[in-house]
Amino acid sequence: MYDYSTGEYHRAVEKLRALLRDDPAHFDAQCAVSMCFYRNGDFARAIEEGKKAEAMRPKEQLVHTNLSLFYMKAGDKKTAEHHGLQARISGWRDNMATPGGTPEGDPELAMSQPKPPPVKLPSQLASAPWRKKPSINAPPPVSAPETPKKPSE
Repeated sequence: MYDYSTGEYHRAVEKLRALLRDDPAHFDAQCAVSMCFYRNGDFARAIEEGKKAEAMRPKEQLVHTNLSLFYMKAGDKKTAEHHGLQARISGWRDNMATPGGTPEGDPELAMSQPKPPPVKLPSQLASAPWRKKPSINAPPPVSAPETPKKPSE
C-alpha cells in the first residue's frame, strides 16, 4: 500500500479501516493496521489491533511475531518471549512435511532438489573415428596372391 510505504501511517489506517468495514475478516488488513500503529509508536494500540488479528488466526506465525515485537517495544519482555515462542512453534507446525516428501503447492516455489548422482563415464573412450573399421558383412580383405612353393627335395 502506497501510504504505508511512504510513511503516511494515519492515511493508511483510514484506508485499512474502510476495508475492514467492508470485510471484517480481512486478515492482512488487520495485521497492517496493527503495524501502522506500531510504526507510529502507539504500542498499546498496536497490541490491541494485533490481538484482533490473533483472534482471526490464532496459529499464524506472522501474528505472534508482530505481537512479540509490539510487546518488546512496550516493555513487556515476558509476554514478548511468549509470543516469540508461539511464532517458532507456528513455523515448525507449518513445516511438518515428511523429509523427502513432495512439497504441496506451486512446484516453482519448492526448495531446490539435491543434485542427481554423477554420471559414470566409460572406462575406455571410443576409438578414433578416422580409423576405418572392417564391416561385419564385408568379405575378408584380399591379400597378395601366394607364390607356389617348390617341393622340397
